[in-house]
Amino acid sequence: MRAFHCAAAVLVGLFLWTAEAAASIVVRVDKSSQTMRVIVDGEQRFTWAVSTGRAGYNTPNGSYRPQRLERNWRSRKYGMAPMPHSIFFRGGYAIHGTNMVGRLGRVDSHGCIRLAPGNARTLFEMVARQRGATRIVIEGTSPRQAPPAMVASRATRQAAAAPRTAQMRLA
Repeated sequence: MRAFHCAAAVLVGLFLWTAEAAASIVVRVDKSSQTMRVIVDGEQRFTWAVSTGRAGYNTPNGSYRPQRLERNWRSRKYGMAPMPHSIFFRGGYAIHGTNMVGRLGRVDSHGCIRLAPGNARTLFEMVARQRGATRIVIEGTSPRQAPPAMVASRATRQAAAAPRTAQMRLA
């Protein structure tokens, strides 16, 4: 009887391990809302803020598979900038961690998809276990960035102040 229970426990454990190994992961990035949803076996597990490509640096839409995973990568193209927990999905484009977490939720990158460091680590570990069963879907359009604030010249500031000064004298 004891051997039966041990064999049953081994089979249940093997079944659970196989079910975990067969898990499918869909990483959905919405550039319009600057969010990422991570869906495992049809169940949404995480929603995180991201930063995608700013003006002049597009993040490509499409459906991709992870091409390469790099735990501690640095960008040779952008001054050896750290790209921890990189999941490359199209050439030099990757999902990776960033230390610029204050900029998450808005366009800011050179085309990569940036995540908070802990979220990048979590995603990296999930994808490393299920690389062949992972799909990365990027959709939407990047929100327009506000143009940089214009600095008024001294002449413009003086011209704008002149009518107020004249009104003050009349009062």
